[in-house]
Amino acid sequence: MTIKKPSISIIFLSIIAIIYLNSCAALKPAPSDARKVSPNVNERVRQNIEQGKGFRLMGGKKTGGTFDFASSNEMWRASLDIIDFMPLMSANYSGGIIITDWYSDGKMSGESIKVSIRFLTNEIRTDALDIKVFLKKCNNLENCLVSESKGVLVMELKKKILKQAAIYKKENDKKNFKPYNPAKPGKQKNN
Repeated sequence: MTIKKPSISIIFLSIIAIIYLNSCAALKPAPSDARKVSPNVNERVRQNIEQGKGFRLMGGKKTGGTFDFASSNEMWRASLDIIDFMPLMSANYSGGIIITDWYSDGKMSGESIKVSIRFLTNEIRTDALDIKVFLKKCNNLENCLVSESKGVLVMELKKKILKQAAIYKKENDKKNFKPYNPAKPGKQKNN
């Protein structure tokens, strides 16, 4: 029996693959400075839990019967609160979109407005929302012109929603903050 020798191209590709996989940053642990890490285990655990890097057993999460998924999202709540004076045509939390029906305050006859808000992320950032405002101007019931407004109204809506969402997040963080108590594992100190 003869044993086949691997070709040079296979050897070359294998070496390149090993070098490439060895240089992947995702597989390497992040460097840490020993001077910045506390030698006290309880201090490290407390710090990790407060920064959201850890989890708590038996005392962190609510269990059963609570369906507050949409109310826990600050961007969603803020958006609904800001446009609460407008009738909603569609509000789909899982799809991440809110669409209002045509709204007119009665001051400008023949003019109405419609708002569409798409959520691109749950983070409170300026690029997290895609807001479109449509204006409808009608001379009579049959002759209407619909156009998209990209002006001040879109920026004002985004600004108000982000400001309200930041307030909700701050309140929620303050309400849910529970410092780690190493003396009683599983039990949290109430302030």
